Amino acid sequence: MTYISSLAFPAHLVAGPRSVTILGSTGSIGTNALEVIARNPERFRITGLAGATNTSLLAKQATRFRPRRLGVLTTEKARELTALLPAGYSPEIVVGQEGYMAMAQDPDADMIVSAQVGAAGLAPTLTAAQAGKVLCLANKESLVLGGHLIRKACASTGSVILPVDSEHNAIFQALSGHDLHMVRRILLTASGGPFRTRSLSFLRTVTPEQALKHPNWSMGAKISIDSATLMNKGLEVIEAFHLFGTGPETIEVVVHPQSIVHSMVEYRDGSILAHMGVPDMKIPIGYCLTYPERIEHDLDHLDFATLGTLQFEKPRRETFRCLDLAFQALAAGPSHPVVLNAANEIAVQAFLDRQIPFLGIPALVEAALDQHTPRPLDSLEDILDLDASTRTFATHHIATSPGSPG
Repeated sequence: MTYISSLAFPAHLVAGPRSVTILGSTGSIGTNALEVIARNPERFRITGLAGATNTSLLAKQATRFRPRRLGVLTTEKARELTALLPAGYSPEIVVGQEGYMAMAQDPDADMIVSAQVGAAGLAPTLTAAQAGKVLCLANKESLVLGGHLIRKACASTGSVILPVDSEHNAIFQALSGHDLHMVRRILLTASGGPFRTRSLSFLRTVTPEQALKHPNWSMGAKISIDSATLMNKGLEVIEAFHLFGTGPETIEVVVHPQSIVHSMVEYRDGSILAHMGVPDMKIPIGYCLTYPERIEHDLDHLDFATLGTLQFEKPRRETFRCLDLAFQALAAGPSHPVVLNAANEIAVQAFLDRQIPFLGIPALVEAALDQHTPRPLDSLEDILDLDASTRTFATHHIATSPGSPG
């Protein structure tokens, strides 16, 4: 078991304020990160914010924090953003994937918060690692698709990876100061999503509105659907494999509906270290932004006297098949997780667009995996080519299948 990167920080980051660029600043992780930063202005300076298409929110964020560089998805959005900025403030506005990659390697940025959703986050994340940045990584797809390339980049440049996902941040904290060779199991907890106890017949009728209502966490649409199918947990299994350098056989998933225990590590002496806390993403975000220190948050305290019972269950893998598909993809080799993720992204959007039913998501992912022939992934271009061809297959499969998949 070997962590993906060194944790040796540059001396100036330990001693002084940290300059931060947030890729995905208008999403759930990005907005929470800015709240943490706003409460601790002496610790941080915002150098860049990228918000894809949400120019209204990005303009408000930029007006408040005044970074010198902003990023959006298209030239049209750049024009929209320019019109929304106040007089006397003229930041550089970069566009598209190339713009995001430029922000990821900005010499003025000490830390990059990688908070984009989906495969789009891979190229900027890899670029930041190749530039030797400290990466607060919330884009799990970067590791699912290119974990081996990111590990190689960290070894070459000294880039530091700090996991923002609540489960991986919990594991990271439970491993701190301990001999990684003494780890027996990593226990990833899952809330079970909104349909944890529902029957297969009910799942056939699920609407997007129902699937978007997560019982514990406030998340974006894509991650909410992934949580409902348990694909989010499957992606996190693959993320843990790359992040902690462990074998798939040491990673287990346990359903914990209350989302109080965020994950656990079992050691060979029988000890199990659990990370607990209220379900609020500001906790892992703050820990990454200020690592190895901690900061105070204005959050509710966990009251064990009134908390009641904490439940733990096995996941219903025969019902929520996306979790099994993720384990299978991980075991099959490095190219299968790319296919898994690309097909899932197409399937989730198709479900949100009411083109396929809820159970059509795992059906489409399985169809994509079944048609895939393993191939080497030696470069970013190899990954992006496979990602694109899988999306083409999945889109065609939806368009040509009689009725709906599943």
